[in-house]
Amino acid sequence: MTSILFYIFAALAVGSAVVVIGQRNPIYSAFGLIVALCALSGIFGLLGSPFIAVLQVVVYAGAIMVLFVFVLMLLGVQSEDRASGGTLKVVALALVAALAAQMGIVLLGAARPPVAAFDASTRAVAHVLFSAPYLYVFEATSILILAALVGSIVLARREP
Repeated sequence: MTSILFYIFAALAVGSAVVVIGQRNPIYSAFGLIVALCALSGIFGLLGSPFIAVLQVVVYAGAIMVLFVFVLMLLGVQSEDRASGGTLKVVALALVAALAAQMGIVLLGAARPPVAAFDASTRAVAHVLFSAPYLYVFEATSILILAALVGSIVLARREP
């Protein structure tokens, strides 16, 4: 049953990722990204990491995507016009072929050695996140998000 759920979540994540890059309306792309992030949360839950699964939904699908949608609504971004060039289609097909080749290599590859166990408990993640090397990165990320929010408000403000 776990394998079936894993493949369902994986297919949902890939399908919604295709929606993210295939939509011309940025709001629909943002909603597709929310679905992809929730599907990844389900995969993390199936892999035995409930803390990271909940963190994925709360932080990324919740806070970050609310920020993205807020900026999109504030800026009033319209749908993208269709490109008339065939060059983009050729490049896209080449990239899809490269992705299919990489997936084939991975799926047909030899058996991999077992992966060492990882402790994804709340205590272990908090200890790593709030210890010396990552504490400054964590604080810098929050300042960066705040700067992006202030910048979007300044860009969206219309002068009379």
